[in-house]
Amino acid sequence: MMSAEAMTAGQGASRYFRVEVAGGVATLVLDEPGERVNTVHPEAMREFAAHLDRLEKDEAVKAVVVASGKPDVWVAGAKVELMQDAKDAAEAERLSRDGQSLFDRVERCRKPVVAAIHGACLGGGLEWALACHYRIATDHPKTSLGLVEVQLGLIPGGGGTQRLPRLIGIQPALDLILAGKTVKARKALKLGLVDEAVPPPLLRQVAQERAAALASGKLRRAPRRAAGAVARVTRAALEENFLGREVLFRQARKLTLAKTKGHYPAPLRALEAIEHGYAKGFEKGLEKEAELFGKLAMTPEAHRLMEIFFATTALKKDNGVDDPAVKARPVSAVGVLGGGLMGGGIAYVTVNAGLPVRLRERDDAAAARGVAAVRGVLDERVKRRSIDRLERAEKLRLLTTTTAWSGLERVDVLVEAVFEDLSLKQEMVRAFEAVNPTGIFASNTSSIPIGRIAEASRHPETVLGMHYFSPVHKMPLLEVIVTPRTAPEATATAVALGKKQGKTVIVVRDGPGFYTSRILAPYMNEAAHLLVDGAAVEDLDHALVAFGFPVGPITLLDEVGIDVGDKVGKILQEAFGARMAPPAALHDVVKAGRLGRKNGKGFYTYGGKEKRVDETVYDLLPGGRRRRRVAADEIQERLVLQLVNEAIRCLGEGILRSARDGDVGAVFGLGFPPFRGGPFRWADAVGTKALLDRLERLRARHGERFEPAPLLAELGRAGRPFHGG
Repeated sequence: MMSAEAMTAGQGASRYFRVEVAGGVATLVLDEPGERVNTVHPEAMREFAAHLDRLEKDEAVKAVVVASGKPDVWVAGAKVELMQDAKDAAEAERLSRDGQSLFDRVERCRKPVVAAIHGACLGGGLEWALACHYRIATDHPKTSLGLVEVQLGLIPGGGGTQRLPRLIGIQPALDLILAGKTVKARKALKLGLVDEAVPPPLLRQVAQERAAALASGKLRRAPRRAAGAVARVTRAALEENFLGREVLFRQARKLTLAKTKGHYPAPLRALEAIEHGYAKGFEKGLEKEAELFGKLAMTPEAHRLMEIFFATTALKKDNGVDDPAVKARPVSAVGVLGGGLMGGGIAYVTVNAGLPVRLRERDDAAAARGVAAVRGVLDERVKRRSIDRLERAEKLRLLTTTTAWSGLERVDVLVEAVFEDLSLKQEMVRAFEAVNPTGIFASNTSSIPIGRIAEASRHPETVLGMHYFSPVHKMPLLEVIVTPRTAPEATATAVALGKKQGKTVIVVRDGPGFYTSRILAPYMNEAAHLLVDGAAVEDLDHALVAFGFPVGPITLLDEVGIDVGDKVGKILQEAFGARMAPPAALHDVVKAGRLGRKNGKGFYTYGGKEKRVDETVYDLLPGGRRRRRVAADEIQERLVLQLVNEAIRCLGEGILRSARDGDVGAVFGLGFPPFRGGPFRWADAVGTKALLDRLERLRARHGERFEPAPLLAELGRAGRPFHGG
């Protein structure tokens, strides 16, 4: 038997892989030097192919295991920079064909190849695993598997569109590929995506045993059949005959178009590749996959989505301050003031991150409701089988409550989520500092300037904002707000805590509305102006959904609360003057007791079988129920330009640290269409000069609320972009 050292010495330097041989099984351990994750890219893949060639010829080696040297990642996917840097569709197609060739080589290997998976196994990483002859995954929460390429505007390009449906069935494969879903090991086992799920400490041992058993013939991988009689009949009817597949693909296309609204071409192209492979055969399917991959890599949607990916990746390495040497404080416990909708959500993401939480409420009943909110999210996860009952119990044990201030003297960060009232928040600052003078106080306010809250503090350097978005457990953004007096260490600590909670974090400077609430206000105000001008509620909502927002502005106003919008509007009008003033008619809607969904009375009706526009709301608006048709492109232009222009003002005033942060904040906090890349990427695509001209035309027609931001005027006259200018 050849030792690992001898093997390495005999093959020259090995940069990406360690080779360990024992009992006739060679374990190739991928550990990309200097990188947090392993990725699929040409240099590593050439080295892997060379190792595989040698091992296949080595008579002492009977089987191969592919493992990872990273703590919580097997292979995170293909190196995205390769696709972004491709000069044309032909070059991108070649990347796909190269990946397919390598994975074909794995599948054709005469010796069994076993994938030993712990951590993220995504995109090209899963395609690699699919080509292996046996797959074992750990049952650890950090192990996830999926073909996520559509999230980057691409399709699986390493054979995934052909191998996955043949392995687990067309319908479950479509569910994963078309939405870019990931699954945990237990679900993967049930689907047949992996052959076994084992505890992490046993992974290498079990993988090597199975590899040896496959080589000796003692173990054979039997094709997994759909569980249950109904499932088997359904699969036979829909997947195993031409007519059934035609129905299945037609229905999938219909559902995909309904979800994507035609904005995202990748899911439809993935469907096309899968269908082509079943009609023409596996090899032709691979050809179609590579061709479509190459074309998609050149689309503007893919470039915008890849740019968002790079922006969020950069933010993961950003400590939130200009000096990268600043370190966050260790956080061993977190306090939460208020157990309502926001406080309960903040408590959940914190215990889910493994940190103890001390929740303070005014009385036992309110504290119980806060605990119930956290338990409700955990119960839902148990129901979906993403965690088990034991994990739920472990997380709930991290949550304790109080109606006093006991226990809060020991927390490192206190997140305040009480009612949106300045005097109340200042009272909370004083009370917290009385028991914990060194802790960081973070307010979850969405509109009150942090500097005003910090006026009550004896330690304003420890006061900042942590603005979460509702529902907290689903919305990915955290906006950290800092004042000129906030200490860099406090900022870095809040950013690190947000990342631990699973959030994408941007840091913005203090000011009324900060960034997200501030840019949303003129967008919503313009919708109100159009209502006053006679536009119909449904036309406004349909136009912005057609632009790519998840919901329209009037639906959003109903969901947030018309009274909340009115209150925030007053704060911003006081700060910025007439250009932020909503129409007076909006105040009349609130005075009439219409608060939105929360009291069942808004612009829409609630409680019936279907949500529809409540025509009686028009009685409170000029023009009454006689609405006029306004073109969708006019609605889109007026609302979107208001949001984008205000975002540019925020950048020019230093509220934003960068255009990158502005794009991420709008996409992940407000639902700005990801395929458009965010306000600044969209502005660059339109062109700053063209954008300036459009705003000037709107200003001449509708008044000074469309006055271009000074930074836009400067860049527009010079024809310079926001990114890479």
